[in-house]
Amino acid sequence: MVRKEGGLFENTLVYFLLVIGGVVMIFPFLWMVSTALKGHIYVIETPPSLLPKEPTIANFVEAWTSNNFRLYFTNSLIVAISTTVLSVLFSAMLAYAFARFVFPGKEALFYAFLFTMMIPGLVLIIPQFFLAKALGLRNSLWGLVFVYVATTIPLNTFLLRGFFEQLPRELEEAVLIDGGGYFTIFFRVVVPLSAPALATVAIFTFLASWDEFIWALTAIDEMSKRTLPVAIAVFQGAHATQWGLVFAASLIAAMPVIVVFVSLQRYFIGGLTSGAFKG
Repeated sequence: MVRKEGGLFENTLVYFLLVIGGVVMIFPFLWMVSTALKGHIYVIETPPSLLPKEPTIANFVEAWTSNNFRLYFTNSLIVAISTTVLSVLFSAMLAYAFARFVFPGKEALFYAFLFTMMIPGLVLIIPQFFLAKALGLRNSLWGLVFVYVATTIPLNTFLLRGFFEQLPRELEEAVLIDGGGYFTIFFRVVVPLSAPALATVAIFTFLASWDEFIWALTAIDEMSKRTLPVAIAVFQGAHATQWGLVFAASLIAAMPVIVVFVSLQRYFIGGLTSGAFKG
């Protein structure tokens, strides 16, 4: 009886904390949506109201059609998709090599990869700047992709290696016996079996490249090459008092992230539960 009362109290406390946590997480997003749907005169009303009076999508229309927003959106989309495809491909090939092959210095090289994750990103800004300048990648979207791919490969390789090591070797040995090579094994066996893990690292990579601000601000001077995080910061300065417009732009910018996560959610959960993080 005592155990049942204790369990009920614990469950109630857990649900209460979950509800509080959910409200804390969701309320700012709801407030942003509410503000984006308000006309300018209602944004600064006192007392503030969560439910917009006379809701309108004018802020979304103006945000999408002004200040080259569509161009910046396209730039971010090109950078994020290119980074995700290249980083996941190279990370998967590296992780497979670390998981299956034996070569001198294997563990030392792998730990060197892990060490790079401990270096703060701001420390690397100056070397990255001079490297990008020497390679002619300044004011280039490919300069952003080059750095984003390089910085996301270590974590992705670490996560994927743990997953690949759990794959059954018998399938790969069967392909070798049938005359197939390691590229056949990788693309015909390993990649299809690793969809949950690949989806997980793809989501992480897309989020990292879509939201990155410091390097994009440092590497890009030309307005036509800006990405959304930098553009929205400037957008906010240009419309300092028009919070409805700024929040509308932020919501539009968040849409691709939501679409990617929702579309890969099934694989993402599978990756979490099937060992993508056991590296």
